[in-house]
Amino acid sequence: MSTRVRYAETDQMGVVYYGNYSQYFEIGRVEALRSLGLTYKEMEKRGIMLPVLKLEVKYLAPATYDDLIEIRTEIREMPNTRITFHHEIRNEEGKLLTIGMVQLVFVDIESRKPVLAPEYFLDLIKPQLE
Repeated sequence: MSTRVRYAETDQMGVVYYGNYSQYFEIGRVEALRSLGLTYKEMEKRGIMLPVLKLEVKYLAPATYDDLIEIRTEIREMPNTRITFHHEIRNEEGKLLTIGMVQLVFVDIESRKPVLAPEYFLDLIKPQLE
């Protein structure tokens, strides 16, 4: 999925502020789930939320104002109580700018306790990992 770096996302040097990469990763996760036919909204209606447990980012090169960046997101292993999304951000030339990993936990909305990934979710993920 592609997006253009907006002026508000940059610092005085025209470079994307480091804290904004977590938002780019969020865009990637939302769209990755949507491509599987599922949204956060639908999961919440079914009683599951996905808070972030861990975020890792490695900055390799800067993205700058008005760059068209591509956010690549993938799930590499079957989730259990946790799901890990791996992210890459590249510029228009395909240069790798940033890599990251975000781990989320499946939590029951009412009890606020971790739960196993729901069966409907696993059914959507399985074909992607085979």
